[in-house]
Amino acid sequence: MIVIRRILLPCDFSEFSRRALDHALTLAGWYKAELTAIHVLPPPLPSADFLPQPLYEPALREQVLTELRRFLKPAESAGIPVRSTILEGDPVAQIVEQARHLPADLVIMGTHGRSGPRRWVLGSVTEKVLRTSPCPVLTVGGSAEGPVLPAALKRVLCPIDFSESSMNALQHALSIVRHGEGHLTALHVIEGYPEPLDLFTFNAGELVRQLEQAAREQLRRVVPEEARRPSKLEEIVTPGKPWLEILRVAREQATELIVIGVHGRNPAHVMLFGSTTHHVVRESTCPVLTVRARPEEDA
Repeated sequence: MIVIRRILLPCDFSEFSRRALDHALTLAGWYKAELTAIHVLPPPLPSADFLPQPLYEPALREQVLTELRRFLKPAESAGIPVRSTILEGDPVAQIVEQARHLPADLVIMGTHGRSGPRRWVLGSVTEKVLRTSPCPVLTVGGSAEGPVLPAALKRVLCPIDFSESSMNALQHALSIVRHGEGHLTALHVIEGYPEPLDLFTFNAGELVRQLEQAAREQLRRVVPEEARRPSKLEEIVTPGKPWLEILRVAREQATELIVIGVHGRNPAHVMLFGSTTHHVVRESTCPVLTVRARPEEDA
């Protein structure tokens, strides 16, 4: 059972942050969660003589806090409990520290937003937070000039590679579908063939059929029976490059949320994050929820 009690929302007042707020309000309403919104003032630029400028004046902090509270008016109107805080320092370090301190069950961030006198880039910040966050991260992108779609999250896509992280992602996807009374697509992508192959005796078609059958049977074992109500679940097994197939299925199904597992935090797993999940987060036109294995399994 997935429980979301505390949601952390880093804001830079961009249109991307506003979209992230819409999704935060939807999920906070479903889970009866408390929302903590933060804005991070980055370190002041050094002066011309290379001496650091004075820290931010209290008046500026108060001005930004007022703007943040105005930004969060929709939460007040929706009856969502919300706290707002202004912090100073490195945005990534502050966001991750706040996620640990709360502790947050979910971080929701816009991507590629720019705002403020220093114009720190939320896209690069988001990517670094994805690598180090102690909890799942929902990234909300899209075009700032495009229409703002309602955060319904009725059609959810969950890629599954049967790793611990994808099993945890599946639990989050099932929870969101259950709360939103939506539809879940469980997707497994078969990439490549076992090596080595004897090209003279090898029956490629038969191997693909066997791999697909084995994957479908494994999907049936890992997806709970209660999720198999009519029209609530679809299982897809397809060959191809995982991130390309994930994005293709998402487009074809007008997916509103992708929930994907992320391999461990340690440096040995950085390349794994940088492949499938990295491409999906970068290229997806819908929000992406990245979920790691549970802490005791995240080696």
